[in-house]
Amino acid sequence: MSFITDMLMQQLSGNAVSQISQRLGVDQGVASQAIAMATPLLMSAMARNASNPQGAQALHQALAQDHNGGILNNVSGFLGNAQAADGAGILGHLLGDQQGTVQNGLAQQTGLDANASGQLLQMLAPVVMGAVGQTQQQQGLDANGLASMLGNHQQTAQAASPDMMGMLGGLLDSNKDGNVIDDVGRIAGQFFGGR
Repeated sequence: MSFITDMLMQQLSGNAVSQISQRLGVDQGVASQAIAMATPLLMSAMARNASNPQGAQALHQALAQDHNGGILNNVSGFLGNAQAADGAGILGHLLGDQQGTVQNGLAQQTGLDANASGQLLQMLAPVVMGAVGQTQQQQGLDANGLASMLGNHQQTAQAASPDMMGMLGGLLDSNKDGNVIDDVGRIAGQFFGGR
């Protein structure tokens, strides 16, 4: 696991799992498994969006403006009022028209229903953005550095969990041609453009 994934897993354990499981109406084991799958999925979506210069620049700006990592100072408080962070808007930018497909795929893999899967992604998206934003700020990354860091994270995750990352890649490949880059390129220009 990468340092960002480690940081997120620390933030999203214990009380956070309890809060998420209560919000979704599932037991903590199911919530924990779903978090462990949804977090790298969101990181992969970010890495894919940042894989071209336009997407990397848009993500860099969004992180610098709105996601400096402050959310990590009180994850429990955020989870108590998750709607305030616009997780739905973040997901729309990250996943584009693939959001429904990704939600349904995550639901099938975790045993959540599609609605709970969507709620989980909306709760996690601002936390993941905060972790990446904090890393960008601490390391003084420009858009190219951010893209490189996210690409390295994805390679590390792929090496550690090839089966899961292959499944996540399949969820993000909208036209099923085996290449997510063309699909992400289509939505990267819209990435956080409205914020």
